[in-house]
Amino acid sequence: MRRKNRRPASPLPQRNGVDPVHLRLPLEGPWPTVRAYLVERLPTVGAERVDEALRGREIVGEEGPVAPEEPFRPGAHLWFYRDHPEEVHVPFELVVLHRDEHLVVVDKPHFLATTPRGRHVIETALSRLRHGLELPALSPAHRLDRLTAGLAMFVVRPEDRGAYQTLFRDRLVRKEYRAVAAYDPALELPRTVRSHIVKERGVIAARELDAPPNSESRVDLLTHRDGLGHYRLRPLSGRTHQLRLHMSGLGLPILGDPVYPVVLPEPAPDDFRRPLQLLASSVEFTDPLTGRERYFETRRTLRAWTDPDGWAGEGGS
Repeated sequence: MRRKNRRPASPLPQRNGVDPVHLRLPLEGPWPTVRAYLVERLPTVGAERVDEALRGREIVGEEGPVAPEEPFRPGAHLWFYRDHPEEVHVPFELVVLHRDEHLVVVDKPHFLATTPRGRHVIETALSRLRHGLELPALSPAHRLDRLTAGLAMFVVRPEDRGAYQTLFRDRLVRKEYRAVAAYDPALELPRTVRSHIVKERGVIAARELDAPPNSESRVDLLTHRDGLGHYRLRPLSGRTHQLRLHMSGLGLPILGDPVYPVVLPEPAPDDFRRPLQLLASSVEFTDPLTGRERYFETRRTLRAWTDPDGWAGEGGS
């Protein structure tokens, strides 16, 4: 069998913890020059920006910068930095709780995305950690929603990533969350909620179907006061928005949720008031590489519970 060709190492370093874009030219095609291919391949970038990048030696091949009239070379590798729109800085600290040769565990604030996606690229936990810890190969072991605060795990070495991702895939990580929502004395708790959840690409809200369950959550009431409840949530599966959807289905939407039960207008990018009151509070697992028992716990609290009057003020994470 022919061995699959491996991608060569990028001649461009990461910038602010973000990898350069990599393109491989097709093995055949009608383009006379690299420029002609790029203009067709990158219509949203536009011919003018492609020309500017070529003149500025911003597009690089294995042998150095690509010249404006360089002939098309089938199978050649190219790298360049993507133009990112200016992002609003998320003014909350990303706290490193643990770091060793295999794992980095952090306490993520509300509003900070875990990994680059959509309009959040540099203002993400992954980019901050790669840049700040000088770990360019760092990768996520799992994903935590941008609006959810708390524990997130990252893998230091690419060759270890599969072992930690398998823990989450096989449900071998015991996760707990805390949430603040309304208190309903008529609702019997604790209880286990099961439903069939689907999340369509490009649609903000997930939904539940009348079908065999593919999600399961345990909901416990820890305490209550002044019409609010402080809840412990234990997801026994990992569907997108699972806890938020299950709490809403119980008639207890989590405070600050802009999607459930109703999708609200998106706030301004610099509006950090009233964060979603959902916190990934602890993770526990057997380390697949060392065999050690691991337990990590957040240092964060939910402001709607600890400081209800200040929750709607500036900040909140």
